[in-house]
Amino acid sequence: MRHMATIGRYTSFLGMAALLGGFALAFFPEGTFANTQALLFYQLLALSGGWMISQVGMYLSHRYVREPRPDEVLDDTFKKVAKNGRFYHYILPAPHILLMPYGLIVINAKYQGGEIVVNSDGKWIQHGVGMRKYFGQEGIGKPDAEIEKMVQSVAAFLNENAPDVEEIPIAPMIVFTTKGVDQLDLKKAAVPAMHFKKVRGFLKQKQNPPNLSKEDYEAVRAALDAKAGERAVEEAEEA
Repeated sequence: MRHMATIGRYTSFLGMAALLGGFALAFFPEGTFANTQALLFYQLLALSGGWMISQVGMYLSHRYVREPRPDEVLDDTFKKVAKNGRFYHYILPAPHILLMPYGLIVINAKYQGGEIVVNSDGKWIQHGVGMRKYFGQEGIGKPDAEIEKMVQSVAAFLNENAPDVEEIPIAPMIVFTTKGVDQLDLKKAAVPAMHFKKVRGFLKQKQNPPNLSKEDYEAVRAALDAKAGERAVEEAEEA
């Protein structure tokens, strides 16, 4: 985690430096470069390269640098309701996976701010962020399509690494980890989507399905742990 945070900081700095360099080229004295085409080429190279590098830095920074990190919010939220749960962050086919006695919960953690609405057509719409949408944070994208791909990736991983387990329930969730619970209208989302402050109430309303057999649970856990290796695995305990 620290390694990725360091990369995020350096790429953000490098991207900003390249962008500033691209802007600075516009003020170089005439004759500095052989011709104006060369100047334009270097300027476009610096600006485009700086923008791409800054996007990578922003992506990493929001996940590994900003406080609290999404994984920290999820750990704190689910430990209050996830009895005997076992969290895996950023080390498996989905960024956040919670192993429970009755199956898996795959979580798509979103940090985006502003007013976020899912309309009647299932489209995610984000308002109130202005230019931050392009320079300060990622757009909201399609969280439901993202979580669908995550679930498919996790299912494929388990089919390969825990082939003796015939059926493994996998539940998708979209959880917003930042402030602004009143700015979220997610009732029409295709999968359960909510602010982290509502997770506890949501899970308490659900009837717990039958637990996996001991053999199936151990096989799934062994597959996840083997992939995780020696990376940190957080255990959520009931508060």
